[in-house]
Amino acid sequence: MELSGDIRLGDAVALVVIDAQVAFDDPRWGPRNNPACDANIATLVAAFADAGRPFVYVRHESANPDSVFHASNPGTALKPYLLDHTPDLVVTKTVHSSFHGDPDLSSWLHARALRSVVIAGITTNHCCETTARVGENLGFIVWFALDATHTFDRVGPDGTCMTAEELAKATATNLHDQFATVVDTEQVLAALHSQVG
Repeated sequence: MELSGDIRLGDAVALVVIDAQVAFDDPRWGPRNNPACDANIATLVAAFADAGRPFVYVRHESANPDSVFHASNPGTALKPYLLDHTPDLVVTKTVHSSFHGDPDLSSWLHARALRSVVIAGITTNHCCETTARVGENLGFIVWFALDATHTFDRVGPDGTCMTAEELAKATATNLHDQFATVVDTEQVLAALHSQVG
């Protein structure tokens, strides 16, 4: 999905990187889309860090000892490229919404007068989409960096497989002009550069 046009992030914005964890590199998840996702996430993190703008890492942990996201599993580790920069906050969650974790993301944003968020991470149609919906419901302006997310093929209740690309397009369609503005990495970078230039 190609996106274009200038956007204005404003000064009161934070980047929220959701579940960019080693567990998602496991081949058991099956076919995925957007091989550029990790590079785009890394680019956004570096850009926010260089611009002195706040950014948040969100980690998923499961209480199920058999889960790849259980605390005892090395898959819960953040992807190595995230370790190049120190986030302003790390949230740990056990559900899909990053606004239902610890520490409380909404309170942290409000305390710093941050009114909008750029969302990136994994997976597009689960924790990223859920966070976007909840964020909008809580009154935040949400920018959804679609090309800095990815997902996996998924079989529906009728047995039909939807490809990861189809699912990503469905998420973009569901969110845009309803819960978020769907953007891409280049648009976010251009907006950041225009604000610091």
